[in-house]
Amino acid sequence: MEGLPYLPGNSFRDPTKTKFHLTHSLDYKNGYAVPKRPETGVGGEAIIFNQLSEQELDELANFNPTLTYGQAKQAAPTDFVPGYVGWDKKVLRFNAYFKQTVHESQNEYFRVRPVDIFYYLEDDSIAVVEPHVENCGMPQGKLIKRQRLPKNDQGDNWHWKDLNNGVNVTFYGKVFHIINCDKFTTDFLESEGITVNESEGIPTDPYVQKRTDAAALRTYNTPSSFDKLKQFLEMDRKVLRFFCVWDDRDAMFGEMRPFIIHYFLVDDTLEVREVHKANDGRDPFPVLIGRHKLPKNRYSADSSFPAVVMELSDQEIKEYFTPKDFMIGKTVTVYGRRFLVYDCDNFTKAYYYQNFGITDFDTVDVNTKLKDLAKMEIPPYNHFGSLEDSLQSCLSLVPQPPKKDFIKMLENDHKVLRFEAIMDSVRPEDKGRRFIISYRLADEMMTIYEPQVRNSGIIGGKFLERTRVAKPNSTPDKPVFYGPQDFYIGAMVEVFKHRFVITNADAYVLKYMEEHSDQFPSTTIKSMQSRLQEAEMEAELIKGAPMKVKRGDGDLENLVKQVRAQLKKIAITDKTRVDVMFLRYDSDRTGFIDSKNMKDLCHRLQLPVDDDVINALISQCTTDPEGRISLEDFRKFVEGS
Repeated sequence: MEGLPYLPGNSFRDPTKTKFHLTHSLDYKNGYAVPKRPETGVGGEAIIFNQLSEQELDELANFNPTLTYGQAKQAAPTDFVPGYVGWDKKVLRFNAYFKQTVHESQNEYFRVRPVDIFYYLEDDSIAVVEPHVENCGMPQGKLIKRQRLPKNDQGDNWHWKDLNNGVNVTFYGKVFHIINCDKFTTDFLESEGITVNESEGIPTDPYVQKRTDAAALRTYNTPSSFDKLKQFLEMDRKVLRFFCVWDDRDAMFGEMRPFIIHYFLVDDTLEVREVHKANDGRDPFPVLIGRHKLPKNRYSADSSFPAVVMELSDQEIKEYFTPKDFMIGKTVTVYGRRFLVYDCDNFTKAYYYQNFGITDFDTVDVNTKLKDLAKMEIPPYNHFGSLEDSLQSCLSLVPQPPKKDFIKMLENDHKVLRFEAIMDSVRPEDKGRRFIISYRLADEMMTIYEPQVRNSGIIGGKFLERTRVAKPNSTPDKPVFYGPQDFYIGAMVEVFKHRFVITNADAYVLKYMEEHSDQFPSTTIKSMQSRLQEAEMEAELIKGAPMKVKRGDGDLENLVKQVRAQLKKIAITDKTRVDVMFLRYDSDRTGFIDSKNMKDLCHRLQLPVDDDVINALISQCTTDPEGRISLEDFRKFVEGS
């Protein structure tokens, strides 16, 4: 009984069973109804079978009992329908247009030609047809016969997936712009998952619109009540006068130039006159813009206007200048020029008050708006040539020679101040280098010479050519050159990054300073005097100044013999020189010279000038008690042995 399947006829009722109630399948937990799996069967009988889960029940519900009922039979396949049958007479239609350029025509630049693009789903072929327009003058009909159109060079063809509103397609080099499609095409594309773009409108053909307007009924407007004859009678010889400036400061050499604008009320024309000043350097052209009706925007014509062959007329110009456009403080652009109106005359003010009710006529101050002219900047000195020559090439296109002070050159000709200096350098090989600085008073140029020193490793000679040297940190436009006041004992002179310290000067420098004491400080002159005195004392010590030398027996006689021998050499080479040396000191022509002259003579000949040597020479030269020497005695002393 238990192994029988649960089918009709296999169930048996127990007659002893009296309880038939069902176990509840809901329970409450925390106040919520919760499903509960029954633990006992009908009438409280124990469930002896395994309880199945929900997933197992779903599997049993979907289980195909092939073992019990056998293999299920497959449904019969549907009949095959070929593509040319399924898509037969199903065509996608798109509305498009293309622009055709028109050459050698004054009336039109291009034409807008509408077309219909038919896409046949049967074989993916495309046909382009232009609808017929009556009296169009062009052959119309099929532009492209039905065929598959190539898309690129790789062998691909145009497909319905490539077509949509607002898309440009190119068929055989001609570009078609799709603007719309019919309802069947829209439904088909949307069913295939393609979003159809919004439809567009076809642009207007200018030539067709022109012919349509010409064929339309003409309408006439009643002429205005404004009488030009009345304007001529009332406004004749009445002119508005505006004072303005042309603001051209944005240009490289632009400026603000004054002009006068005359507005003629009789015919609404205007002219622009230039205001000339004395010696302004401009050509005497009084009228900048001649009298005519001036459009506000001369280039506001339509793009289709053939400006190459025709000029603008009243039909193309939209708006002309009127008196409302000229107000004080406003900037008016006339043919690309900006004119700032800053004042007007009394008649113009009265006209604006009567017609426009304007009472504010405050004048604009244009002088404060003038831009300073660009100043010429002198470039830095490139050290080629003199500073004056380089500066002349910046001042004029054709360089002129710099001007010279000829009076100063004549007064100071052949006047040279010479100084001795040493180089101030951190390099050890430059220490001890002596230089002679020569300063020419005629042209304020200096020359630096370095005496040659044997075995020094430095080639002496000319260190600096004759050059006018500027002081350090001086600008090229206002250079400050070294002057005589800058040279004194201990002064630092910087010449082209080389520093020299002046240590000595010659006697002519002191003489020049004493003669021009108003140009030099007194301390400079005193320091120069003290330095030259020290130099003379050092020279005397070197060349035979009085020295306290302890001589031995016979030293004085040998020294006197050597001095006479030197004088005899001079007499042998040139006897006339003996008389010249004597007459140099006998300036009064008395026929005698004294011991001081003898001492100076030995000093010039670089002979010892000690007092004992001079006294010994005089005692051998003359017997005069006063120590005077005659010309005959001098000759005998020099020529004798």
